Amino acid sequence: MIKIVVDAMGGDNSPSANVKGAVRAINEIKDAELVLVGEETQLNALLATESYDKARLSVLNATEVISCNDKPTEAIRNKKDSSMCKAFELLHSDESARAMVTIGSTGALLAGTVMRVGRIKGVKRPAFCPILPTVVPGKIVAICDSGANVDCDPQWLRQFAVMGSLYLNKAFGIENPRVALLNVGVEEEKGDELRKAAYQLLKDTPSVNFAGNMESRDLLSGDFDLVVCDGFAGNVLLKSTEGACLELMRMIKRAMMSGFTSKIGALLTKKKLYEVKDRMDYNKYGGAVLLGAAKTVVKGHGSSNDEAVFHCIEQAYKMEAGGLVDAIAAEMQG
Repeated sequence: MIKIVVDAMGGDNSPSANVKGAVRAINEIKDAELVLVGEETQLNALLATESYDKARLSVLNATEVISCNDKPTEAIRNKKDSSMCKAFELLHSDESARAMVTIGSTGALLAGTVMRVGRIKGVKRPAFCPILPTVVPGKIVAICDSGANVDCDPQWLRQFAVMGSLYLNKAFGIENPRVALLNVGVEEEKGDELRKAAYQLLKDTPSVNFAGNMESRDLLSGDFDLVVCDGFAGNVLLKSTEGACLELMRMIKRAMMSGFTSKIGALLTKKKLYEVKDRMDYNKYGGAVLLGAAKTVVKGHGSSNDEAVFHCIEQAYKMEAGGLVDAIAAEMQG
């Protein structure tokens, strides 16, 4: 049985999305145990309308909520009865609790992970690693780091490549993931000193299937499984890609509705357009894993719905079932 703690009050659609996502996880993942942390009256009222195995889902009461307006470190220190703090406390104190999922404050999650969970021995910095779909059906690409570390050194980027490769293998079954270094050109000599030094390290790391530099326009090409970068560049890459995809879908919709002939065309292509829209929906791909933490931590998008919460829980479960934390620990100490 894999025990996962869920911060049920984090995010824009809490607690409903967290409760519904957790119930679906209990019903679909038969050896998962979940603890929902939050205001128990609200959670129990929502759970009363659901059908699930009550032996594998429990509630831990928390009377406060950390919002995105709170200063992260101060919130972790002062809001001791918040759902996120109590989730961290359970993750820290209960050896059987192996993972945590939240769609709450990113800053508070980082602060809490550092203060209450800690790093795997040998890991210099934990890094966020979200998943995106690509233009190739069924193929995904991961970005590591996407915001945890704004300033990096080459050794950190090498570790991001190692941890990200293990993640894709253990959680998604991708054998020998192709790893690219985000850069301003594909040639080996391109980039600043950080990128040039990281390139050489990645070339000389046996556990990394290094495929060279990648320009940002090729992120969704399907040619790479993992893109390594500092957190600043990774966050810009992630959000600009998400924004471009959303705007493109809006442009297509406006074009299709612009006249009678266009509307006829829209009716004929509606099924295919919805297939593309469905494939690009982030709610179907879980959250950003915080690789390098001593226990599994998954951060979902703040506006996640219940489907996204389910996939975050499923993601945490797969990481634990695959022994990812132990695999990273063995690699870092080897």
